[in-house]
Amino acid sequence: MAAEQAAITTKKETTKASLPSPQKTLATVVLLSLLILSIYIFLNQGLQLGIQLWIGFLLGTALFHARFGFTSAFRRLVSVGNGEGIRAHMVMLAVASTLFAIILANGYGLFGVKPAGYVSPVGLSLIVGSFLFGVGMQLGNGCASGTLYSLGGGQSSMFITLFGFIVGSVLGAWHFDFWINKMPAFPAVSLADVTGSYFSAWAVQMTVFAAIFAGTLAIERKVRPPKMKPLPTTTGWRRIIRGSWPLWTAAVVLAVLNAATLIVRGQPWGITSAFALWGSKAAMAVGIDVTEWAYWSGANSQALKRSVLADSTSVMNFGIILGAMLASCAGGFYALRKIPLRKAAAALIGGILMGYGARLAFGCNVGAYFGGIASFSFHGWVWAVIALLGSYTALFLRPLFGLSNPNRNDQFC
Repeated sequence: MAAEQAAITTKKETTKASLPSPQKTLATVVLLSLLILSIYIFLNQGLQLGIQLWIGFLLGTALFHARFGFTSAFRRLVSVGNGEGIRAHMVMLAVASTLFAIILANGYGLFGVKPAGYVSPVGLSLIVGSFLFGVGMQLGNGCASGTLYSLGGGQSSMFITLFGFIVGSVLGAWHFDFWINKMPAFPAVSLADVTGSYFSAWAVQMTVFAAIFAGTLAIERKVRPPKMKPLPTTTGWRRIIRGSWPLWTAAVVLAVLNAATLIVRGQPWGITSAFALWGSKAAMAVGIDVTEWAYWSGANSQALKRSVLADSTSVMNFGIILGAMLASCAGGFYALRKIPLRKAAAALIGGILMGYGARLAFGCNVGAYFGGIASFSFHGWVWAVIALLGSYTALFLRPLFGLSNPNRNDQFC
């Protein structure tokens, strides 16, 4: 009872009326950075990319306010059978699939873009990549979106995870030709093509979402897992800016913003291609000729010649970091802390595995899982299943690095 009462108190706890001075200062710096970056991009790259910066900012804000997790949702499910996070995923995917079906079926796009979803082949590279990503996100304690919003939220270990993510992405780009072009794979499959229309594909996916939603409830009734720990929050309108958001609220917001991304840039939300770009540019700076790699041939080669502020995914990533940082400061949560050596090692290894896996699997939890399934691509579903297996495997590795797993005897997880 004492633990439950403490959790209830935490949930109802009101954030301080006035922020500490360091939080105010950092929030001001974030706002000025966002303003300067917005002006620069609007003037030099145009309205289309400027809007994407602000979509990224809103994504980061929503992710942090709800602490919307892909890593934690997978871990809670495979360790103790808690499906709260997975049900939020199903809400997010259902809303996104509905919006994507309308957009893709009718070709709605701004700035002259022709929207196209993420539909990729299913082969050995996808299986290996998504498994490595599943292991990596449990060791790194964050997925692609989680790394960015936790970094913006002041979680010190995410600086190491991001570094590893970039290194792994470069290694994946280096080996891209072997995994993608030389390993066996089936052609890309769109459920819209298989079923004959986006509407029929939508109906199939909605049925699957409902089944998974109901399935997690059935599991919970049987195993009675611990509940998710409530987040500190406040009341009234201040909750929008300074408090925590319900998972389902963030799920809907993320789905709408992903659909907005599809309309504005012609592709769904993605994250990890920017890490490969940043790392490859750094490699070029020290004399490594990455232009000989298959990954950087064709259309991708142009990205190496331009500023990262001309790259759509990079700009959205910067927006996510700034959005999460401002949300963290507004709630008074931003604080960097010392990282134990074993956890730092886990963050580095996890980041490398995620970066490498994302390049092999045509994306991460956002590009392959969220964007792939919302695009009605079969590869998104395969990614989800294999990443779950990777997450389960990682449960046995986490204790080696001093990382704990949820326990069925706990009251909250």
